Amino acid sequence: MPMATKRRYRAGVIGFAHMHINELIRSFSQSEQVEWVACADTLPASKLRADVPATRGHNLKRALEEFKIPKAYDDYREMLANEELDLVIFCPENARHGEVAEAIAQAGAHMLTEKPMAASLSEALRMAKAASHHGVTLAVNWPSAWDPAMRKAKDLVAAGEIGRVLQIKWRNGASLGPLSHGSHHPGGTVVTGVLSPKELGEEWWYQADAGGGALLDYCCYGAVLASWLLDAEAVAVTGMAANLQSHFGNVEDLAVLTVRFPGALALLEGSWITYQPGVPTGIVAYGSEGTMVVSGGEVRVYKERKPEPTAVYRGEPFPHGRETIAQEFLHHLDTGEPLHPLLDIDLNLRAMAILDAGLRSVRSGKAELVNNVTWQRG
Repeated sequence: MPMATKRRYRAGVIGFAHMHINELIRSFSQSEQVEWVACADTLPASKLRADVPATRGHNLKRALEEFKIPKAYDDYREMLANEELDLVIFCPENARHGEVAEAIAQAGAHMLTEKPMAASLSEALRMAKAASHHGVTLAVNWPSAWDPAMRKAKDLVAAGEIGRVLQIKWRNGASLGPLSHGSHHPGGTVVTGVLSPKELGEEWWYQADAGGGALLDYCCYGAVLASWLLDAEAVAVTGMAANLQSHFGNVEDLAVLTVRFPGALALLEGSWITYQPGVPTGIVAYGSEGTMVVSGGEVRVYKERKPEPTAVYRGEPFPHGRETIAQEFLHHLDTGEPLHPLLDIDLNLRAMAILDAGLRSVRSGKAELVNNVTWQRG
């Protein structure tokens, strides 16, 4: 079988709100197939004073100075109109993913964003429909996709290692919220040593209208991984959330979603107020024949009631030439081979439907049905 031709791609960036944009740009910068053309940020809803690492202004500077993107536009629509681009990485505020993805698709460029897919199911569908209509690829990156242990866990579940999966738990690791590295909460007040509470409140992460909050930020991981491991669409979600320590913003800093699948339950926890979770973070799967814990780069399987694992597995190397998000995305564009399922739109729509129902449940105080949407490409 002849090897696919590796073509060159003229690339751009839109949106520097999410700090993960730095790693995405770094990954694509390591490819000789990528030629950076230009970048542009979206305009924040409020005036920002902070310019420290991980804030959008600092992220934009890194793109220009460290990664050598040659040009920055004030308006991303002007950039799309003036430049010929083959692919665009976009990381604006969650609530603007739909708007930006639609504009990129109309410009005929393939596109990649960072998790979560959007701030609502309707916006996620807007993105998917735009990509389908204009015949471009849309992918969603997940850091979990690049954990070999997580992929091993999927293989073990599919092989029936713990029997039928009955329950999945997800909890994020230690986190005191975006842009608050090293912060603490004496007397219930956030002190960061980097940003003041007022400055944090100006950042989109802490603004509900922008799609901020711990639910979308962290419960999203559990939503996509549970959907993937169970290979099923969720039925209903009950959600509770609270702002316990981050009163400078109007979003939750702690959220818990209970998700009903046809044959299993999932418990998804997202926290911005945790020094140390005290329990394994990542995925814990309880099956009819054992328990599986995915944490610390390994998969531990327990089939007896003693505390020692019955077996310990480590993930296998990724396929050659598909070892990073850039390689995976470019391989797909070069060959037409499917993206890894965690990056694919169908699975991400399932996850977004869970999050959307969770947000509705938090507001209503009731269990909400998951809107599993049937939509047509083309």
